[in-house]
Amino acid sequence: MQLSEEEEDYNLSLSKFESMLKTNKILFFDSEEFEEIILHYLDNGKTNLAKKALKLALDQHPRSTGLKLVQVEMLVFEDKLDIAEKILNELFSIEPNNEEIYIQKANICSKRDSHEKAIEYLKIALNHTDDLADVYNLIGMEYLFMDNFELAKEYFIKCLEEDIEDQSALYNVVYCFEFLDQIIEAIAFLKNYIDKNPYSEIAWHQLGRLYYGVKDYENAVQAFEYATYIDEDFLGAFMEKAKALEKLKRFEEAIENFEQTIALDDPTSYALLRIGKCHEKLGNKATALKFYTKTVNEDPLLDKGWIAITDFYVKEKNYQKALFYVNKALAIDNQNRIYWKKFATINRQIGFFEEAEFGYRKAVEFGDTSLETWLFWVDILQFLGEFDMAIETLLQSTEFFPENFEIEYRLAGLYYMLQKSVKGKFHLYNGLRLSHENHNIIEDLFPVVWLKKTVQNIIKKHIV
Repeated sequence: MQLSEEEEDYNLSLSKFESMLKTNKILFFDSEEFEEIILHYLDNGKTNLAKKALKLALDQHPRSTGLKLVQVEMLVFEDKLDIAEKILNELFSIEPNNEEIYIQKANICSKRDSHEKAIEYLKIALNHTDDLADVYNLIGMEYLFMDNFELAKEYFIKCLEEDIEDQSALYNVVYCFEFLDQIIEAIAFLKNYIDKNPYSEIAWHQLGRLYYGVKDYENAVQAFEYATYIDEDFLGAFMEKAKALEKLKRFEEAIENFEQTIALDDPTSYALLRIGKCHEKLGNKATALKFYTKTVNEDPLLDKGWIAITDFYVKEKNYQKALFYVNKALAIDNQNRIYWKKFATINRQIGFFEEAEFGYRKAVEFGDTSLETWLFWVDILQFLGEFDMAIETLLQSTEFFPENFEIEYRLAGLYYMLQKSVKGKFHLYNGLRLSHENHNIIEDLFPVVWLKKTVQNIIKKHIV
């Protein structure tokens, strides 16, 4: 590809400067050349070279406003705000109409969390600049810092009116709409934007995301498709399109789009997992299992991959295989509450109750506080005859689920089993108060207690 004359001059200046550094010969550069060289090093994270270039530049051009503004930018970056402010005040006395001075003053105010003052300077800069879009964008960012999303949105829209190609402003507009929960308005805005700029793959992609969020999967697919027409390598659009197709149960098309993401880049565990899920929905069990295996090979830490394999074998009622894979998952991450709950559930299915109890205990220990887990754990403790531990566990669960009839009926039954009738009666009354129609929990879980005359009398009084 042939370089433009401007690019050739730029590369020549850079080569000339680096040659000068190696030979220690002082060569002359005009101030604009120095600015480009310094900004090049800053953009590439080579701060020391940028500082060397700036020192030489100011030696050769001590009165250059442009170079001093670059110096200010570097000082602000290093949080040397007082020095930067002093230089700006000197520059202001010389060039009061230079918009960059106001922009840098705003930058300093922003760094000091004085965002309203920063906006004041930026609004003055609007009167002196030819690049309105850039300043509108900066004002929008200041309003974002202040969590004023309505005004931020207004200025990002102004930015797009000046420069319709500004992708960061487009993203920020959509972000503001979403934060304000104005999804319908955001869709309308993007459709209007696309009318003016129909080849913006970013706009089509964002429109697809919004449609997906409101579960309009048909329109989401269409929007993502347009994004892929404009940019055939738009991996994110293919991924989102595949997800929307999966929601529409168009599994074969979803697989094609997930596979396209793999063709564009290295396979991701997420894409492999979703392909497996689609094949399972299509009844292609062997292929589904193959992709689940690829998923865990690609990312052994992705719990959804191990869970997919485990659930696959559970559905096939092949509990030994399911247990084998959940144990493999636990060998990689033995603090994963989801793995422990799967381990417990499978062991419960095959009658290994002590192992199941251990699994539920570990699941809770590592953060599973769902009511279902507590109740499964307690019911197994009861089955194993560990009544005291079951009561202790239920009382612990009331911290998360106070006033819950499932817990109260179980506490009643367990206390009666331990011949602690006063406590049993107390919790039975609580259960009946919370949900008298579910009193059959006592009959189902504690048939011996159910037959007690005193228990029957309490229940009859409450439900008559």
